Amino acid sequence: MAVAEFRDHSNGKPDTYPLYEAGRFFAGGSDFYPEAGFDRMLYLERKRTERSRRPFLLLLLNVENLTPPSGEEDFIHNLETALSSSVRETDIKGWYEEGKVAGIILTELNSIDEVVQEKILLKIQDRLVEALGAEAVEKIRVSYHVFPESYKGNGGDRSLFNTRLYPEVTKKTPEEKISLFIKRGLDIAGSLFGLVVLSPVFLTVTLGIKLTSKGPVLFKQDRVGQWGKTFTFLKFRSMYVNSDESPHKEYVTKLITRGNGTSPAEERKGGEVVYKMTRDRRITPLGNILRKTSLDELPQFLNVLKGEMSLVGPRPPIPYECEMYDLWHRNRLLAMKPGITGLWQVEGRSQRTFDEMVRLDLKYIGGWSIWLDLKIMLKTPWVMISGNGGY
Repeated sequence: MAVAEFRDHSNGKPDTYPLYEAGRFFAGGSDFYPEAGFDRMLYLERKRTERSRRPFLLLLLNVENLTPPSGEEDFIHNLETALSSSVRETDIKGWYEEGKVAGIILTELNSIDEVVQEKILLKIQDRLVEALGAEAVEKIRVSYHVFPESYKGNGGDRSLFNTRLYPEVTKKTPEEKISLFIKRGLDIAGSLFGLVVLSPVFLTVTLGIKLTSKGPVLFKQDRVGQWGKTFTFLKFRSMYVNSDESPHKEYVTKLITRGNGTSPAEERKGGEVVYKMTRDRRITPLGNILRKTSLDELPQFLNVLKGEMSLVGPRPPIPYECEMYDLWHRNRLLAMKPGITGLWQVEGRSQRTFDEMVRLDLKYIGGWSIWLDLKIMLKTPWVMISGNGGY
């Protein structure tokens, strides 16, 4: 079977998934899930792996070129039977794309390498040849997808996610597509409005930076956006030029590894500054004001216009932060573009631990709506003025 890449599909899916009675299976009925059920099982298997740390392999078989003009029902039955009999009973079988792409989730594997993949494929291929014939099997296109993915690559090639493993994100309903279209429209209109209305602030901050420290006005940095893709993130410079970034790495390491511990603000109140970023000497006097009021974030309106960010969304991390993420932390980078502001920014900022920040991002993603975005945007100006939780 030849290996080939698949095209992206955006088929709609129901909000609920069919229930499968155990009696059906015990009575010898089909254990081959339809598309909606298979998508649900793939989602649940990811959640299990996040806890167990035992990887799984998603095997996709594109049979689109095999479906005969007549006798389709027999063909589908033979295909499902052959695939079901070629893997373990505990593995999950079903349609990744109904009638086009069959999927098998080989669960809780001790290891996944090319040798293991080849053995699995040969066994499946033998069963398919018996059921469909060698000529038909040659037309099947196969791809492997391992979860969890490894964090690899550099710069624009850096990637956290394999989109095939997240059908609940990639397969949007028409209603979801319309909502995201409206969100993008608000991003464009809002960022243009902000750039025009706040132009006096842009000018004032620019002059302030130029008069108080040497170096460029804008600070540019690689950040990680949706699907783990990196982009050039813009801020007003709040630090002295050529500052050592190792203190921030130390800060981030402690913040993430102590994710459920005390927050930076709590440590500061207790007199023990575990997270040294609360009194960072690399920050200029003006930079302290810009950070506390979040005025240093204003150039990100340009990132929004370019489509790299949204007005509202999770905070975009630095690439080396992602290298320390737990598996469940990564979910904050999946469904939404990073935002200038977000639920975390208006509900505590540095008064929150890292795990609390991630949970707020996931809460935002899970309950997202246009109205939620508007509420967060209305709360943001007060947070900026008060400086609550800002460092």
